[in-house]
Amino acid sequence: MVEIEAVLDDDGTLASCRASGHAGSGRSGNDVVCAAVSVLMRTAVRVLSGREGVTVACEAPEPGFLLLEADCDPGGRGFLHVVGMFLLEGLASVAEEYPEHCKLSTIIRRT
Repeated sequence: MVEIEAVLDDDGTLASCRASGHAGSGRSGNDVVCAAVSVLMRTAVRVLSGREGVTVACEAPEPGFLLLEADCDPGGRGFLHVVGMFLLEGLASVAEEYPEHCKLSTIIRRT
């Protein structure tokens, strides 16, 4: 199972998102759940990287693990908020469609 944990600031802005595990919904290299989670996470990293006012770090030390951490100055907060909402909606859709292979949990941190 792919387990995803998203941490949001109390206003809903993305602080981090970690995906770990393997879905097991298809053969290696042909697993639609793993592919969907990977594409959503990697796209969020690419969109946020290099954006003025946003700092993003990505760690993928091994197959089946990806960590995205984001921070921003006040000018980048709106952009980070929207990208985070897009990412979480996509991940929620995968988790709803494949609940036996993907679990999403969200933590709100008080700032």
